[in-house]
This record gives sequence, structure tokens and C-alpha cells, in this order.
Amino acid sequence: MTRSILITGGARSGKSRLAERRALAPCGRAIYIATAEIYEGDEEMASRIAEHRARRGECWQNLHAPRDLGAALRASDGELPRLVDCLTLWLTNLLLDDADWSAEVRALVQEIARQRAPVIFVSNEVGAGIVPENQLARSFRDAAGWMNQAVAEACDEVWLAVAGYPVKVKPNEHSF
Repeated sequence: MTRSILITGGARSGKSRLAERRALAPCGRAIYIATAEIYEGDEEMASRIAEHRARRGECWQNLHAPRDLGAALRASDGELPRLVDCLTLWLTNLLLDDADWSAEVRALVQEIARQRAPVIFVSNEVGAGIVPENQLARSFRDAAGWMNQAVAEACDEVWLAVAGYPVKVKPNEHSF
């Protein structure tokens, strides 16, 4: 399996399912590094997370890393492939904490180069629509675009999910 992969795409494009299938392919087991946070009263997000967990089943080890993704990658770097889902939620958590997201992205890129076991990153492609009407949304869109570019450069492969199908963006010798 390729050492590092980025799978990006729009909302409900099938990117998580494609990433899950790819992560399990080598040995039928993998580590799921979740970045989502459930904020008080957010039943909709709690439902989404429960749906993801139920779909994944018992072949996954779960690790929660809403902010310190580098530490989670270091701690899980062993024999099993890892799936980080998703980078845009991780970025959201950093922005909500007023963290230096660009420094965190640079640190993540450095960490990707040090990984021995395969790692697959899922991220939303948010810049394909209209320019958002407010400054916060434009700032998030811009930060997500810069983050995706940096991670794509660091990864061996990049795939775009479209209607549940993978489209190769950055080639390597392996495929789905």
C-alpha cells in the first residue's frame, strides 16, 4: 500500500467510504483517527458520528484526535494502516481555538514524511463553489484550500471522490 494518500471531495461525495475501503485492503484491520468533536446540544453531529461508527464495525481501532493530529499519528505509527477523517474538521477545531492553523499544517506535513505505516487523509474540497458572503466563511475556505494543497504535496497519492467514484489526481503505481 502507498505510504500516504489524500482523498478529497465535496460533501457526500463518497470520500470516507473510499478511504475506509482503501485502509482495510491490506489486512482487513485499520486505525480510525477521528477529528470530529461533539459540542453540547449538537445531536445531529452525534448522530453522524454514530452512523460512521456503525458502518465501520469491529475491524477498526478508534483514536480521537480533534487537535493534536501529529501526536496521534506518532502514537499509531506501527503495522496497521491509519485513516484520518477528516482534515477539515481538524482545521475547524484549530480555528475555533484560535490556534495558529498554518503552523499546525506545516507540522502535519513534516509528520507525514516521518510516518512508516500507511496513512490516508480525508478532506473536504470546499473551494469549488461561489465566494462566501462573509469573512469567516471566506477565511475558512481559504485556510482549507491552503491546507489541502500542502497535504496533497506531502502525500504520495491524491484522489478526488466524485459521486462515490475515485478520480486519480496525483499518480502513484497503486490504485483502488
